[in-house]
Amino acid sequence: MDLFSEKKQHFNLPNAELIYIPNFISLAEADRYYKSIETETNWQHDDITVFGKTYKQPRLTALFGDSKQPYSYSNITMHPEPFTSPITIIKNKIEDISNSTFNTVLINLYRDGNDSNGWHTDNEKELGNNPVIASVSLGETRPFHFKHRHIKEQRHKLNLEHGSLLIMKGEMQSFWLHQIAKTKKKINPRINLTFRKLVRL
Repeated sequence: MDLFSEKKQHFNLPNAELIYIPNFISLAEADRYYKSIETETNWQHDDITVFGKTYKQPRLTALFGDSKQPYSYSNITMHPEPFTSPITIIKNKIEDISNSTFNTVLINLYRDGNDSNGWHTDNEKELGNNPVIASVSLGETRPFHFKHRHIKEQRHKLNLEHGSLLIMKGEMQSFWLHQIAKTKKKINPRINLTFRKLVRL
Protein backbone atom coordinates (compact mmCIF):
# COMPACT_ATOMS: atom_id res chain seq x y z
CA MET A 1 0.00 0.00 0.00
CA ASP A 2 1.28 3.49 -0.85
CA LEU A 3 2.05 5.71 2.12
CA PHE A 4 0.29 8.63 0.48
CA SER A 5 -2.91 8.17 -1.57
CA GLU A 6 -3.97 10.74 -4.16
CA LYS A 7 -7.73 10.09 -4.51
CA LYS A 8 -8.83 13.71 -4.55
CA GLN A 9 -12.39 14.89 -3.91
CA HIS A 10 -13.05 18.33 -5.39
CA PHE A 11 -15.97 20.42 -4.12
CA ASN A 12 -17.82 22.78 -6.43
CA LEU A 13 -18.24 25.86 -4.22
CA PRO A 14 -18.61 29.57 -4.96
CA ASN A 15 -15.56 31.70 -4.14
CA ALA A 16 -13.47 28.72 -3.02
CA GLU A 17 -11.35 25.77 -4.00
CA LEU A 18 -11.69 22.87 -1.57
CA ILE A 19 -9.99 19.48 -1.98
CA TYR A 20 -10.31 16.52 0.39
CA ILE A 21 -8.15 13.41 0.25
CA PRO A 22 -9.15 10.63 2.67
CA ASN A 23 -6.43 8.10 3.49
CA PHE A 24 -3.76 10.55 2.33
CA ILE A 25 -1.52 8.88 4.90
CA SER A 26 -1.82 5.13 5.48
CA LEU A 27 -3.40 4.12 8.78
CA ALA A 28 -0.20 2.57 10.11
CA GLU A 29 1.86 5.66 9.35
CA ALA A 30 -0.88 7.98 10.64
CA ASP A 31 -0.87 6.06 13.93
CA ARG A 32 2.90 6.47 14.23
CA TYR A 33 2.80 10.18 13.35
CA TYR A 34 0.04 10.76 15.90
CA LYS A 35 1.98 9.09 18.72
CA SER A 36 5.27 10.83 17.95
CA ILE A 37 3.73 14.29 17.55
CA GLU A 38 1.56 13.95 20.65
CA THR A 39 4.45 12.91 22.91
CA GLU A 40 7.33 14.94 21.43
CA THR A 41 5.63 18.32 20.94
CA ASN A 42 6.03 21.16 23.44
CA TRP A 43 2.34 22.04 23.61
CA GLN A 44 1.23 25.56 24.53
CA HIS A 45 -2.01 26.49 26.31
CA ASP A 46 -2.37 30.21 25.60
CA ASP A 47 -4.90 32.81 26.60
CA ILE A 48 -7.03 33.95 23.68
CA THR A 49 -9.00 37.19 23.31
CA VAL A 50 -12.25 37.10 21.31
CA PHE A 51 -14.70 40.01 21.22
CA GLY A 52 -12.89 41.66 24.11
CA LYS A 53 -12.99 38.61 26.40
CA THR A 54 -9.89 36.66 27.39
CA TYR A 55 -9.91 32.99 28.33
CA LYS A 56 -7.84 29.82 27.93
CA GLN A 57 -7.79 28.62 24.35
CA PRO A 58 -9.96 25.45 24.12
CA ARG A 59 -7.14 23.34 22.64
CA LEU A 60 -3.36 23.02 22.83
CA THR A 61 -1.13 24.41 20.08
CA ALA A 62 2.42 24.38 18.72
CA LEU A 63 4.19 26.14 15.85
CA PHE A 64 6.97 24.78 13.65
CA GLY A 65 8.75 26.48 10.76
CA ASP A 66 11.88 26.74 8.66
CA SER A 67 12.62 30.30 9.83
CA LYS A 68 12.27 32.34 13.00
CA GLN A 69 9.26 34.27 11.66
CA PRO A 70 6.50 34.41 14.31
CA TYR A 71 2.80 33.93 13.63
CA SER A 72 0.08 35.98 15.33
CA TYR A 73 -3.68 35.55 15.70
CA SER A 74 -6.30 36.61 18.30
CA ASN A 75 -3.65 38.51 20.32
CA ILE A 76 -1.44 35.41 20.46
CA THR A 77 2.08 35.51 19.02
CA MET A 78 3.77 32.16 18.52
CA HIS A 79 7.44 31.53 17.76
CA PRO A 80 8.29 28.44 15.72
CA GLU A 81 10.47 25.50 16.58
CA PRO A 82 12.39 23.82 13.71
CA PHE A 83 10.53 21.28 11.59
CA THR A 84 10.92 17.73 12.87
CA SER A 85 11.61 14.82 10.52
CA PRO A 86 7.98 13.49 10.50
CA ILE A 87 6.59 16.98 9.87
CA THR A 88 9.07 17.55 7.05
CA ILE A 89 8.08 14.27 5.38
CA ILE A 90 4.39 15.19 5.52
CA LYS A 91 5.10 18.74 4.30
CA ASN A 92 7.11 17.53 1.29
CA LYS A 93 4.36 15.13 0.22
CA ILE A 94 1.71 17.83 0.51
CA GLU A 95 3.86 20.20 -1.54
CA ASP A 96 4.23 17.57 -4.26
CA ILE A 97 0.47 17.00 -4.55
CA SER A 98 -0.65 20.61 -4.12
CA ASN A 99 1.96 22.43 -6.21
CA SER A 100 2.33 24.83 -3.27
CA THR A 101 5.13 25.50 -0.80
CA PHE A 102 4.82 25.89 2.97
CA ASN A 103 7.22 27.30 5.55
CA THR A 104 5.13 27.01 8.71
CA VAL A 105 2.75 24.56 10.37
CA LEU A 106 0.37 25.38 13.21
CA ILE A 107 -0.56 22.22 15.10
CA ASN A 108 -3.70 21.89 17.24
CA LEU A 109 -4.39 19.19 19.81
CA TYR A 110 -8.09 18.72 20.52
CA ARG A 111 -7.99 16.69 23.75
CA ASP A 112 -11.69 15.80 23.85
CA GLY A 113 -15.10 17.04 22.72
CA ASN A 114 -14.80 20.18 24.85
CA ASP A 115 -11.86 21.39 22.77
CA SER A 116 -12.86 23.35 19.70
CA ASN A 117 -12.05 26.14 17.27
CA GLY A 118 -14.83 28.71 16.75
CA TRP A 119 -15.95 30.30 13.49
CA HIS A 120 -12.97 32.00 11.86
CA THR A 121 -10.98 32.49 8.69
CA ASP A 122 -7.24 32.09 8.20
CA ASN A 123 -6.79 35.61 6.91
CA GLU A 124 -3.92 37.01 8.96
CA LYS A 125 -1.73 39.52 7.11
CA GLU A 126 1.27 37.18 7.35
CA LEU A 127 -0.56 34.72 5.06
CA GLY A 128 -0.92 37.15 2.14
CA ASN A 129 -3.82 37.19 -0.32
CA ASN A 130 -5.73 33.97 -1.10
CA PRO A 131 -3.48 31.70 0.98
CA VAL A 132 -3.31 27.95 0.52
CA ILE A 133 -3.97 26.10 3.79
CA ALA A 134 -3.27 22.35 3.87
CA SER A 135 -4.71 20.52 6.87
CA VAL A 136 -3.74 16.98 7.92
CA SER A 137 -5.91 15.21 10.51
CA LEU A 138 -4.62 12.52 12.89
CA GLY A 139 -6.67 10.74 15.52
CA GLU A 140 -10.39 11.13 16.19
CA THR A 141 -12.66 12.10 13.29
CA ARG A 142 -14.12 15.59 13.83
CA PRO A 143 -16.72 17.40 11.69
CA PHE A 144 -15.37 20.42 9.80
CA HIS A 145 -18.15 23.01 9.43
CA PHE A 146 -17.86 25.75 6.83
CA LYS A 147 -20.26 28.47 5.67
CA HIS A 148 -20.24 31.29 3.13
CA ARG A 149 -20.20 34.82 4.52
CA HIS A 150 -22.95 36.08 2.20
CA ILE A 151 -24.80 33.09 0.68
CA LYS A 152 -26.88 31.64 3.53
CA GLU A 153 -27.69 28.35 1.80
CA GLN A 154 -23.96 27.62 1.35
CA ARG A 155 -23.37 25.86 4.67
CA HIS A 156 -21.67 22.46 4.79
CA LYS A 157 -20.07 19.79 6.97
CA LEU A 158 -17.22 17.41 6.16
CA ASN A 159 -15.88 14.68 8.46
CA LEU A 160 -12.09 14.93 8.69
CA GLU A 161 -10.77 11.41 9.11
CA HIS A 162 -7.56 9.96 10.55
CA GLY A 163 -4.80 10.35 7.94
CA SER A 164 -6.79 12.69 5.67
CA LEU A 165 -5.73 15.90 3.92
CA LEU A 166 -7.90 18.98 3.36
CA ILE A 167 -6.68 21.77 1.08
CA MET A 168 -8.33 25.20 1.14
CA LYS A 169 -7.30 27.64 -1.58
CA GLY A 170 -8.52 30.37 -3.91
CA GLU A 171 -10.76 32.98 -2.29
CA MET A 172 -11.93 30.66 0.49
CA GLN A 173 -10.40 32.60 3.38
CA SER A 174 -12.05 35.80 2.14
CA PHE A 175 -15.56 34.40 1.64
CA TRP A 176 -15.90 31.40 3.98
CA LEU A 177 -15.81 30.80 7.73
CA HIS A 178 -14.91 27.42 9.23
CA GLN A 179 -14.89 25.78 12.65
CA ILE A 180 -14.37 22.60 14.67
CA ALA A 181 -17.36 22.65 17.02
CA LYS A 182 -17.64 21.29 20.55
CA THR A 183 -19.46 18.00 21.08
CA LYS A 184 -20.93 16.33 24.15
CA LYS A 185 -19.96 12.92 22.79
CA LYS A 186 -17.12 11.12 24.52
CA ILE A 187 -14.37 11.12 21.90
CA ASN A 188 -10.64 10.56 21.67
CA PRO A 189 -8.05 13.28 20.98
CA ARG A 190 -7.34 14.67 17.51
CA ILE A 191 -4.21 16.34 16.17
CA ASN A 192 -4.51 18.77 13.25
CA LEU A 193 -1.49 20.03 11.30
CA THR A 194 -2.29 23.17 9.28
CA PHE A 195 0.48 23.96 6.83
CA ARG A 196 0.73 27.52 5.55
CA LYS A 197 3.18 29.95 3.97
CA LEU A 198 4.03 33.09 5.88
CA VAL A 199 5.15 36.11 3.86
CA ARG A 200 7.39 38.93 5.00
CA LEU A 201 5.41 42.08 5.79
